[in-house]
Amino acid sequence: MADFRRITFFEKLARRLRDLDARLEDGVHRAGEALSEGLWRIRNASDRLEPSSAGRVVVALACEALTYAAIGAVLLTALAKPAFRAVDEDNWLKQQDFSVTFIDSSGQVIGRRGIVHAKSLSVEELPEHLVKAALATEDRRFYDHWGIDPSGLMRALVVNARASGVVQGGSTITQQLAKNLFLNNERSLERKIKEAFLAFWLEARLPKQEILRLYLDRAYLGNGVFGVQAAAEHYFGKDVKELSLAEAAMIAGLFKAPSKYSPGVNLPAARARAADVLSNMVEAGFLTQGQIAAALRNPASPVERANTAIAEYALDFGFDEIKQLAAQGKLGNERSLTVKASIDPALQRHAEFVADSMLRQYGPSYGVRQNAIVLMDHTGAVRAMVGGRDYGASQFNRATQAQRPPGSSFKPFVYAAALLDGVIKPETVVVDKPTCVYIGRAWCPQNYGRSYAGAMPAIVALAKSINTIPIQLNEKLGKGNHKQGRARVHQMLRDVGFSNELRDIPGMPLGVSEVTVIDMATGFNSYANGGHKTRPFIAREILDDHGRVIWRGPQSVEELPRSLPAPVAQDINRMMRQVVTAGTGGKAQLPGVPVAGKTGTTDEYRNAWFVGFTGNFTAAVWYGNDDYSGTNNMTGGSLPAMTFQQVMAFAMLEVEPKPIIGVNEAEPPRRDPALAGLARAAETGAKADGAKLYRLSPRGRALMREIEGAAPRESGPVSQAAPSAPRG
Repeated sequence: MADFRRITFFEKLARRLRDLDARLEDGVHRAGEALSEGLWRIRNASDRLEPSSAGRVVVALACEALTYAAIGAVLLTALAKPAFRAVDEDNWLKQQDFSVTFIDSSGQVIGRRGIVHAKSLSVEELPEHLVKAALATEDRRFYDHWGIDPSGLMRALVVNARASGVVQGGSTITQQLAKNLFLNNERSLERKIKEAFLAFWLEARLPKQEILRLYLDRAYLGNGVFGVQAAAEHYFGKDVKELSLAEAAMIAGLFKAPSKYSPGVNLPAARARAADVLSNMVEAGFLTQGQIAAALRNPASPVERANTAIAEYALDFGFDEIKQLAAQGKLGNERSLTVKASIDPALQRHAEFVADSMLRQYGPSYGVRQNAIVLMDHTGAVRAMVGGRDYGASQFNRATQAQRPPGSSFKPFVYAAALLDGVIKPETVVVDKPTCVYIGRAWCPQNYGRSYAGAMPAIVALAKSINTIPIQLNEKLGKGNHKQGRARVHQMLRDVGFSNELRDIPGMPLGVSEVTVIDMATGFNSYANGGHKTRPFIAREILDDHGRVIWRGPQSVEELPRSLPAPVAQDINRMMRQVVTAGTGGKAQLPGVPVAGKTGTTDEYRNAWFVGFTGNFTAAVWYGNDDYSGTNNMTGGSLPAMTFQQVMAFAMLEVEPKPIIGVNEAEPPRRDPALAGLARAAETGAKADGAKLYRLSPRGRALMREIEGAAPRESGPVSQAAPSAPRG
């Protein structure tokens, strides 16, 4: 009898799973056979495609090319990132469209920056011969390339090689515009790489005519003039549309070297350069020899003007300040602005003269070619700034953009941190002895004289610029941990107003990490004003186009936030006073006026510094070379201290000298007649500008203020939205 026992659920499930397993096994087997068959067919087909010996070479080269192309693509992406960080995708063009007029305390115009919108013309509205002159001289293949012109670059390399120097540039108009909009004039490979990427970016974003218009609107053309419209008005007293061929050629000749070919500086050179531009127009096929004959026979004659361009580097810094305030929403939607600048024109001209005369007199013997100066009052208002030897030759601002190691002039920040943390007092005895830091290996810094002086007070150690003591203090700040000690010094730098973060390396306490001149002046200013944090600024007041004040800078030190306790500032000031009276800064002394500060010299004498202050002003001075080459044994106690002395002497002529906070002098500051003798060089320097640089006595300035106060004048209200004192 058959067994009709009922099958349970689990038995059914087991059967179904066995069936599924069989199907899967069969499917995998069939797939394996199909894959084997396919691979066999591919192998047979590949065998029929076996290349010859020559073919193998081609295939190998193609594979190598693809490999390097992939590596290159990754590398290009990495290189492009820093370039595009300089671009604000939404406001990159809008933020350039300011029209800013800078005036001094008496209302006289110092200079202008930005674009005058009413006079910004399209390329079609400009004279055809001016546009062709610019293209023939700067970028003949402008309409044929995509930002970079390989053929033009190769041509420039060949010409320069034959001339054994740089006589022809390879940058396109787009590259030059990218530099003007986003970058600085620093001569470095990094900047050229950024420039190339940004040129491609501009070509993708803007039509050719707009690129050309922006370039002609923004190019620096000498004597404080930006753009062809302003150049036509300044050099020839006429609208750009009215320029003759000879005048257009002279303006086009300024693009290459505005200071060298400026008709107001060297008319024969300007006319010779204009003749070269006319020849370029013939070579490019824009004009015939007959069409330029009249212009060659009758070269352009500019109108006579005094060379009034001053403070160009400072105005660039001030223009950047305006753009930053606008980006923060502090200026509303205003685009046409007047800025009451902190720059003192007479002091600025004197600083420029001193900087130039020092390089002319001592530069060849010391092997130094560049310098930078920043002088500010104790609120942070910049009174004078020198960013290099020749603004026309290079608009790269060595006072605000160049990063250079400060050497021993950095040591006061380490001492100040130690004073703040109670590690030392000025009279604390420290011992100059062999000192090592272990960073995977022993690093043992030595003194300049390769010897050790033993026990001495900390105030003497700073005056003698002993190297081992800052390293010992850094160890104590970090409680035995050198890295933690450096972190404490970094915090000190932030507290006193440094805008750039320094490299965190073992030698940082000795001034090995790079800083800017303006950061050094700002940091020392925090000690000079008794412990208040300052932000360097040019704009004392910003007015809209109706004359209303919409922004106002700090008016007194008391408005500034405190960066460190007053006793600490007093102690470090007393220590730095010893540097000038009994240390390495003796050449910075002023008759009747107390000076405190610190010298600095770096390895191979590449950089020399003096940073110091009086009771009224703070100044930082740097000397060095753009190519980082060493000088002939120049130290911070030589040219930098001498430059500080001459510039500060002139600055002190107009004020009642104040004592340095914390320095108890045997005699109070006094007006010494010898001070004027140090500043007498200003009159010699002023002859180049056709006027003397007069300095009023404090009594004379008081009388001038009384006269100004008696005269009626209008003043717009301060916007309620604008803070009375920006915080650093």
